[in-house]
Amino acid sequence: MDSSSELIRLREVMDRLRSPGGCPWDAEQTHESLLKYLLEESYEYIEAVEENDRTSMREELGDVLLQVYFHARMAEEDSDEPFSIDDVARGVADKLIRRHPHVFGDTKVSSSEEVLENWEAIKAAEKGRTSATEGIPLGQPALALAAKLIYRAEKYGLTIPIAHPVEISKSATEEELGAILLGIINQAQGQGLDVESALRSATKQYIQAIRDSEAASS
Repeated sequence: MDSSSELIRLREVMDRLRSPGGCPWDAEQTHESLLKYLLEESYEYIEAVEENDRTSMREELGDVLLQVYFHARMAEEDSDEPFSIDDVARGVADKLIRRHPHVFGDTKVSSSEEVLENWEAIKAAEKGRTSATEGIPLGQPALALAAKLIYRAEKYGLTIPIAHPVEISKSATEEELGAILLGIINQAQGQGLDVESALRSATKQYIQAIRDSEAASS
């Protein structure tokens, strides 16, 4: 059985579970009720990759795929804006083609950095974005949020000053950086400080600084 037929089979299984006479639990679920499982399965796949556990990688990636098919199956039932797994696949395939003009078009690139720059430029044009902060999910963990915002600000050519109370050597390895961050967290918690809340608060100030900079240059 080829891979395409297995994907069709998965769709049929999901349809059976969700349809009348199927599974009561599956029938009761909503997009909102499944979000925790999407996060959980994603983290479990990350752990499998970090441990280089090929068996678990295959299983956990299947669980992530299940979440995609589950959400798409529920989306078919929406009376106002229904869409299917085929619509999802079509949309992402079209997006990949649009954002890889160096592969599917005549654009020339000389490095992966240029590929990322083109991706961000095309994405901004597609979404009609005018701010470096647009399209970034603010509810994500503070560390990931801060890293994304700093990356975006740089790509938009913004210079936002950030204090560096702890200087990191230019020759520092990720292992050394990890030890520094762990030490900071340890000290913070020892003083009763909430690391996540503190970084989120600083990141919110950084967001405002980005917007102020953009407003000043407009």
